[in-house]
Amino acid sequence: MIDTAGVIERIKTGKIIAILRGIPEEKLGFIADALYEGGVRAIECTFDHKREDCVAANARMIEFLARHVRGSMDVGSGTALTVEEVHATVQAGGAFVISPNVNERVIGETVKLGAVSIPGAMTPTEIAAAWEAGAHFVKLFPAGELGAGYVKAVRAPLSHIPMLAVGGVTPENIPDFVKAGIIGFGVGSPLLPKADVEACNWATIAERAKRFVEAAK
Repeated sequence: MIDTAGVIERIKTGKIIAILRGIPEEKLGFIADALYEGGVRAIECTFDHKREDCVAANARMIEFLARHVRGSMDVGSGTALTVEEVHATVQAGGAFVISPNVNERVIGETVKLGAVSIPGAMTPTEIAAAWEAGAHFVKLFPAGELGAGYVKAVRAPLSHIPMLAVGGVTPENIPDFVKAGIIGFGVGSPLLPKADVEACNWATIAERAKRFVEAAK
């Protein structure tokens, strides 16, 4: 059974969710260890909808990571678009489901299964709709393009909704997002550059993770 309240609290305190997109399966353990060393406590495995085995492949990665971290980190899915993907996430041991959009069926099924729901939204209408559908957090996306000023303006009437910023997040702009009311961040390629992953630069990734965590806290 998922400790829903615990996952929510750990996302709030950990601040950073590492987004793993296009990562070779044989490197997952090394990356998880490097991220943990840098202070990251949550990992998102994204569904790659270009793959024919999209659901099975991502479930396999979630299952591997959930076993590998042994409760020291929370593992979940990203780019979840269907109820099938929600079920695959939870069955594989995932604790949260992140989407790029607001889909009430996806949100509802995630909540029903006890996982933490984090749909993506941009406008005030979408943000409010996600929250009303039962989301635990709303992912503001693409945050880097929108900017901290937009976040501050949107949060003025919606300050009761906990929001995460995803897309274009860097250690340099994190403080501005925090001041605007963002409580956590999803970070992909700026945290895990393809070149470092290919070269197995685990120490570099750990140090970069530390910079993101320090900026967020």
